[in-house]
Amino acid sequence: MKLALGVRIPEDHADNMLRMVLLHDSDGKVLAIMPARSLLNLTVVWKQTHRQLQPVRHEDVCRFFSQEALQRPSGQKKLLSLPLLVDPQCLRYDSSTLIELCSGLSFPAVRADFAGAVPCQLSVTTDEIEAEQPRGDDEVVISKAVERFTALRIKQRLEDTLDLPSLSPTVQQIIMLRSDPDAGVADLVPVVKVDPSLSAQVMSWSASPYYAAPGDVSSIDDAVIRVLGFDLVVNMALGTGMGKVLRVPKDGPRGGTPFWLQSVYSACLAEKLCRQITTDIRPVPGMAYLAGLLHNFGYLVLAHLFAPQFSLLVRYIEANPHFPLNQVEQQVLNVTREQIGGWLLSSWALPESVCTAIRHQNQPGYTGEHSVMAMILYLTNRLLRQEGLSDGPLEAPEPAVYEALGLTPEIAQVALDKLLIEDEAIRSLSTMLEQAPAA
Repeated sequence: MKLALGVRIPEDHADNMLRMVLLHDSDGKVLAIMPARSLLNLTVVWKQTHRQLQPVRHEDVCRFFSQEALQRPSGQKKLLSLPLLVDPQCLRYDSSTLIELCSGLSFPAVRADFAGAVPCQLSVTTDEIEAEQPRGDDEVVISKAVERFTALRIKQRLEDTLDLPSLSPTVQQIIMLRSDPDAGVADLVPVVKVDPSLSAQVMSWSASPYYAAPGDVSSIDDAVIRVLGFDLVVNMALGTGMGKVLRVPKDGPRGGTPFWLQSVYSACLAEKLCRQITTDIRPVPGMAYLAGLLHNFGYLVLAHLFAPQFSLLVRYIEANPHFPLNQVEQQVLNVTREQIGGWLLSSWALPESVCTAIRHQNQPGYTGEHSVMAMILYLTNRLLRQEGLSDGPLEAPEPAVYEALGLTPEIAQVALDKLLIEDEAIRSLSTMLEQAPAA
């Protein structure tokens, strides 16, 4: 079963296309109606209604709006007899089209259908969100968000203020190996052997059906040298080591893609796409794999650092599955997972190409250093969303990204299709990473 939060706005949408969102609390259901491309501002809803209305779970929304009765005008009229919250912008139109993005339900409406509605300033546009964001480099933005949303006051160094858990000595050694262009298997094997947890993980990875090792794997040397190789062991050890520093939050978006499944799929696809790029601009495939594995690391940092606000962020994501995640995070926290993830990984001395790619993975127009790696992550994410294997709005990749990478949609699809054939093995591997003991 594939799980992911993300929907698509119809390409032919007009200004008078309005979005319906089903909310509920102990007193019953409420239907919120706003411009299709806007963000539903839950905190405003709570203040104006004096009710803690929450978005209905994704699968329940699909079930509710897929009822046969709602395909008929009589059923649609009954739907609009629910208590309505309508954004004042919606009342500008004599006629409009109502859509529900998860189920695809769509039907016409006129202004009179909203006669009994409660006017409520429900929506926020992307321009309004951007106008409210703090200005400055990433460290300034993160510092302002920390001071605003936590009880912390910034010390001389942001790292000292956050007091995040430290990396284990093994992970620190592996970071040094990852950053050393001359390091090899002979340097890695002794590090693995002295860490019982990492040794056990390496042996379990080498037995994974995804790597299909011929014969029995009888030793750490055999697992590293014959089956996995230097790049893969280093990357997997870094991913799991840092993943255990910051645990996956239990209160994630309902119906969202499991964290480690998304990470492993992203890593594998990023590496496959990287190998399709011409050699003159191709990054090191192992670095593309690591960037894919860690691309969502900032999500863990947000959950750890902004724990009181994280459940609010999750509800906003559920209520706005058509909206870019980074803009939802800006609305709620004034900082994104890409900003804080890229900054923290950089402060931990991860390779610059990986940190930069993670920071700019949602900016297809980014042209700075390591832009090719950033575009690989951008493309990876959009392709996986189409398959329900990554969270975020469904959107076709920018054609300019394919052109810049020297790829075509057909080549990228072939890489994805080859990966999907290994779905069972990839899920098994992601389970191993999820259950790995702390490093």
